[in-house]
Amino acid sequence: MSVVVYCAIYTGTIAFLVACVVRAARYARAPVHLRWELYPVPHEQPARVRHGGSYFEEVDWWKRPRRFNLAGELRFMIPEMVFLKGLWEWNRTLWYRSFPFHFGLYLLAAAGVLLVATALGTMAVSPVSGNTLMMVLRGLYWTAGIGGGVLAFCGSLALMHRRLTDKVLRIYRAPADIFNLAIFATTLAVVGAGYLAAGPAFPGALAFTRALLRFDTNVHVPGLLGAGLVLASALVAYIPLTHMSHFIAKYFTYHAVRWDDRPNVAGGRLEHRIAACLAMRPTWAARHVGADGTRTWVDLALANPSEGAKK
Repeated sequence: MSVVVYCAIYTGTIAFLVACVVRAARYARAPVHLRWELYPVPHEQPARVRHGGSYFEEVDWWKRPRRFNLAGELRFMIPEMVFLKGLWEWNRTLWYRSFPFHFGLYLLAAAGVLLVATALGTMAVSPVSGNTLMMVLRGLYWTAGIGGGVLAFCGSLALMHRRLTDKVLRIYRAPADIFNLAIFATTLAVVGAGYLAAGPAFPGALAFTRALLRFDTNVHVPGLLGAGLVLASALVAYIPLTHMSHFIAKYFTYHAVRWDDRPNVAGGRLEHRIAACLAMRPTWAARHVGADGTRTWVDLALANPSEGAKK
């Protein structure tokens, strides 16, 4: 059983990382998006952010060096990523369900990292019992693991209940939405139940992680816990293949759409990308646009849509 579990964990982790890189590269190579041009942009200088301005206010702005305010971006990004600040402000009812789920997943990911770090530390440091750092790490991964599991499980059930009962969300509900939440709840339940029922034969999470890193097949993995770990590994590999990969898309949504205020200078990289987009031949179902796959964006932009509607 241990070999199956080890192979599943390694395979799921590698598949997750590869899929994330592929999806991020696909987003990065996508055509230039229409920019929102909404100000203030957080990476502007603080004085401009306060009154909603931009570097375009300066005389001869194209001759001046641009200064990037990383601290301003971080002040916006961290509350949004960790605490779902936008959802809290605009849809607080949904936030009470979504935040526990997402924050629980963050804690579980942190617990995994801490568990691996502790396992590596105990393999290198001796004696383990006298090492304060290792004891602190153990306390942290236990707290993050239990807290994250409970929050993510309760959050997945709460979100699934909202999806099934809310009349507004029902319009947008797809079977995949319910399936994804159900598989999260099921996986967390099986892993939790398997760990609680493991009994004294199972050496514990830390010893199991050390054995995983060494590929030590002598460690006994109970059947229910093993099934939960295999299911969790499959879920990890599945996440970046679905719309749940919005944690990747969100970066590009902000940096390539909302906050992209790069100037389009002659001969610059942005000019070349826009020129490539203008040469594309789109196909749209709307007949009045005339996007039949033979006309370029330039042709469509120069055409009168009302003339296409008359045909």
